[in-house]
Amino acid sequence: MYIDTHAHLYLKEYDNDIINVIERAKASRVDYIIVPGTDIQSSFLAADMAANYPMIYAAAGIHPHETTMWDEALIPILEEIIKNNKKIVAIGEIGLDYYYDFSPREMQIKAFRDQIELAIRVDLPVIIHNRDADEDMIRILEDYVGSGLRAQLHCYSASLSDAKKIVSMHHFISFTGNITFKKADDLRKIMSVISPEHLLLETDSPYMSPEPMRGKRNEPANVGITAKKIAEIHKTTPEDIARVTSYNAFRLFGIGRVPDTKFTYIIGHTLYINVTNRCNANCIFCLRKKEPVIAGYNLSMNASEEPPAEVYINEIGNPVNYKEIVFCGYGEPTIRWEVIKEIAAYVKAMGGNTRLNTNGHGNFINKRDITPEMKGIIDVVSISLNSTDASQYSELMNVDPSLFEEMIHFTVLAQQQVPRVVMSIVSVDDVEIDKAKNFVENVIGAEFRVREYF
Repeated sequence: MYIDTHAHLYLKEYDNDIINVIERAKASRVDYIIVPGTDIQSSFLAADMAANYPMIYAAAGIHPHETTMWDEALIPILEEIIKNNKKIVAIGEIGLDYYYDFSPREMQIKAFRDQIELAIRVDLPVIIHNRDADEDMIRILEDYVGSGLRAQLHCYSASLSDAKKIVSMHHFISFTGNITFKKADDLRKIMSVISPEHLLLETDSPYMSPEPMRGKRNEPANVGITAKKIAEIHKTTPEDIARVTSYNAFRLFGIGRVPDTKFTYIIGHTLYINVTNRCNANCIFCLRKKEPVIAGYNLSMNASEEPPAEVYINEIGNPVNYKEIVFCGYGEPTIRWEVIKEIAAYVKAMGGNTRLNTNGHGNFINKRDITPEMKGIIDVVSISLNSTDASQYSELMNVDPSLFEEMIHFTVLAQQQVPRVVMSIVSVDDVEIDKAKNFVENVIGAEFRVREYF
């Protein structure tokens, strides 16, 4: 269920009970643990642990505290450790630490860059330590954009703006038990903005024990406490956080496997219907063609695999068990409007609630006005506005500009047939959110929502 991506289990704190620590982790539904080195000796120890315990993987690297006398001759040694152990999945823990300044900053930077270049050469991600070195950290990461660098910023402590830059570079962020601390409101605010699709779980054992174990030795079994706090802040469930962060660990470290395709999937207390991957648009922010996974669910599906309505109905069971049933995958659901109608009619007959997430091109796709057919079977229609400018809308969605007016007309017609209509935009650069809000609420008369890109 959980993957603890950062635990220093070779330290003396575990000398007498490492077997018990591992068994408690298993009992707490931890599937895998990554043990990162901080110098050559600990990198060897981490590699040995990975070789001896099936659930443990390792990383090899030199921590910034250990770079006082940095020597490039260490790089071949690290490379040899990596070559000799297939369960080493990253270079780390590496980075910058200007809080303690145990090593000269210029040496820290040199060691950091040398190890990044090693990671790129051997095609492994890096696990990054950063403390009070935010400006240099971001500058260095920006230098490697386009190089193939993949990174985890562990025990995150920088700003929200930096977090957004890191995510925009397609790296991952992780928080430790510190997000449970009473005075960690700033960290919790940052984490609340960053989508779980960009997060990993970690304990940083034996450090950073979460409340109520603060001050005691930390261990991987406690990672679920951090997951529970993340779920609470993101208003979802620990199971959701476990699933999505485990898939993120697969994406970054290759641990685990690609999940099977889902026709229906649960997030929080809502059941989603994966109707189709087909779409008449190709939005610049959509992962439909590259990686159709959301919240750890694999939604990939070609047209020949699209199931009939009865398959979805069987998987739904009793719809009142869910807050609502939402027609939403990585494609445009109204492409299969007849299937949606059959499923929605069943849900309503059984007392459930329905929502349709659409790009608003349903009438254009079906070559008729389908909005009267929504009456009585669709409770909410959520329409992707994306922009109030037809040209920008066309560029964002890769469609003809005429489909902007088509979407607006669909919205107006839908308002006459369903109880609630919501229009949304994605918070990407250059989209004027305030202008869109005013347009939706004061011109169209619908509800407005911002879908965070991060």
